[in-house]
Amino acid sequence: MNKDKSSIILAIESSCDETAAAVLRDGDLLSNVIATQEVHAEYGGVVPELASREHQKNIVPVVDQALKQANVTRGDIDAIAFTKGPGLLGSLLVGTSFAKALSLGLNIPLIEINHMQAHVLAHFIDKSTSPKFPFLCLTVSGGHTQIVLVKSYFKMELVGQSIDDAAGEAFDKAAKILGLPYPGGPLIDKYAMTGDTKAFKFTKPKVPNLDFSFSGLKTGFMNFVKNGKENNPRFVEENLHDICASIQHTIIEILLDKLLLAAKQNNIDVIAIAGGVSANNGLRAALEQLAEDEKWELHVPKFEYCTDNAAMIGIAGYYKYAEEQFTDLSVIPQPRYAVDS
Repeated sequence: MNKDKSSIILAIESSCDETAAAVLRDGDLLSNVIATQEVHAEYGGVVPELASREHQKNIVPVVDQALKQANVTRGDIDAIAFTKGPGLLGSLLVGTSFAKALSLGLNIPLIEINHMQAHVLAHFIDKSTSPKFPFLCLTVSGGHTQIVLVKSYFKMELVGQSIDDAAGEAFDKAAKILGLPYPGGPLIDKYAMTGDTKAFKFTKPKVPNLDFSFSGLKTGFMNFVKNGKENNPRFVEENLHDICASIQHTIIEILLDKLLLAAKQNNIDVIAIAGGVSANNGLRAALEQLAEDEKWELHVPKFEYCTDNAAMIGIAGYYKYAEEQFTDLSVIPQPRYAVDS
């Protein structure tokens, strides 16, 4: 990589329900602005059409704010990095179209970024704590659950993934079943802190190799709550903290059992975690304990780099810019986009 190639990169993220923009100079983060869409709360989940409309409203002011915070003008920008996928098609279209138009208007290069690769590369935003290659990264979000063998910045091998629902989806679905507002995953984490992880037992799925499955757990949890409320209408209210602690403990065990197996099979002791669910306090604590037991070198990102953000898009763009991996204006969003593409 040509590390002497100076650059100011504007990064844009619009894969789901956060409109985000960031500016990086030579890989150093100057600004990182995120507009969260609150319109979805009353529907209990992200509504794709509403998400794309919110992106259209937010993208210009978010980019403007990112440039102002970085004390950078449009004329200073050397390239634009944007999320090509995976994600919601309508949301991706807004970010892609904006990036293409600005690239054309400023006559500067366009850099397409794989959102899942960017989650992994978020570990390189703070270069003082970056992992060394190769390492394993457990990427856990609302839409994806993956174990990735990271050999270099853009050479990644998917060694395990969910065959149905993602862990983040399981958290949010469990919260919805309990009657908690969206997004419910962080609330389960909050209530679990004062609950008993062994109060209730849930069956863990048996999935071969390094893959995951959470659909059966979701169904089992729904039946558990239904049966509990039939016997006691106040079952959830009276046991909320213990229920949250028990279901969170089960999801975390499923994740870490497979991660431990992956580490042993690949003979790797450098471990990282990424994605929105990596902000979960219970998961962080359990992973830190496992890392201590297994003598792993563990890398956990700052909270602001866990959920969807443009800083991770920008750092991925920085490494692509150095290699002149540019995209032409014919590029289109890719809702399904494998991390090892």
